[in-house]
Amino acid sequence: MNDKAAGIQVLRVDSSAHQLALYRQGQDTPLLVQQAKPDHRPYIHPILAPDGIGVLTEDAPPHHPWQHGLYVGLNDVNGYGFWSEGLTDSPSDGTFHPIAISNVRSRENQASWTVTTQWREPGGELLLLERQHWTFSDNGTYYELDMEWTLQAELEIRFGVSPYGGLFLRMPYREELGGRFLNSEGMGLEEAEGQRARWGAVSMPIEGRDDSAGIAIMDHPGNEEHPSPWRVDYQFGIAPSRSIAGAWHLAQGQTATSRYRVYIFNGDINPAALESNWQRYSGRQES
Repeated sequence: MNDKAAGIQVLRVDSSAHQLALYRQGQDTPLLVQQAKPDHRPYIHPILAPDGIGVLTEDAPPHHPWQHGLYVGLNDVNGYGFWSEGLTDSPSDGTFHPIAISNVRSRENQASWTVTTQWREPGGELLLLERQHWTFSDNGTYYELDMEWTLQAELEIRFGVSPYGGLFLRMPYREELGGRFLNSEGMGLEEAEGQRARWGAVSMPIEGRDDSAGIAIMDHPGNEEHPSPWRVDYQFGIAPSRSIAGAWHLAQGQTATSRYRVYIFNGDINPAALESNWQRYSGRQES
C-alpha cells in the first residue's frame, strides 16, 4: 500500500533560523517543534500524538527543570557538565550555543533538518561541535523520527562514566495517573535501570485523551556499546546511554556518530509492533 492509499497527508514545514515546526497540510497544530534558541540547549517539544489528541512531551517539569521534551545532554565532558544547565549547585556546567537550523528538506510525508551546536566550557572555550540530523516520517497512525548524532572534538575529550546521558525523553508523567515502561528484553520500570536493551518504550495517560499514548527509543546496532545500557527514572524519563558502560575518549578532530529511532504511537505499548519496527530499522528485516 502506498502512502497516499494509507491516508498519509503531505507535510508542511515552517522554519526560521532557530525554530522549525511540522504540520499536516491543512492543519494548524504542529506535529512537532524543533527549538534551537540562541545560547540554549536545542530540543524537540511539543510532540503531538499521531491521532492529533494530546501532547506527549513535557518542557521543564518541576522535578527536573533542565529537561526539555526530547533532547541531548552529557555529564563529565573533560570534567564539565552538559546536563543541568547551571540550574543546580554545580559550578562546572558548560553552555550550549546552537547555530541556525540548516539542511531543511521535505517531500510528501517526510521532512529532515540539521541542528549544529557549540558546546563550551564555563570559560567559553569550545569543546565539542554537535550535530543532530533528524528525519521525520508521518505514517498516519505512528511517526518515525530518526536521529544521527555526531560529536566532533575540538580538543582532546574524555567522557566520564555516568548513570545517565545521551538522547533523553521526558514525557508528562503524573504520579496519580501512572505510566508503563517496557524494554526489548521484557523488563519493566523496576528492573530496567542500567540494563542493556535494543529499545525502550513509555506509555502513559495524556491530557485530553481517553487512553494512553507513548514514545519508544530504538538503539541502532551500529552504535558503540549496542545494545546500550539505559537510564530509566521513576518519572519515566528514559535514555540509551553509552556513558553508563564506562568512560570513552575522542582525539582532537575526531568524531563519533550514534543513530537512534524515536517511534511515536497512539495507545499502549505494543511489543510486537515495536520489535518489527526495530528489525526494519536495524536492517535485519525488509520493509
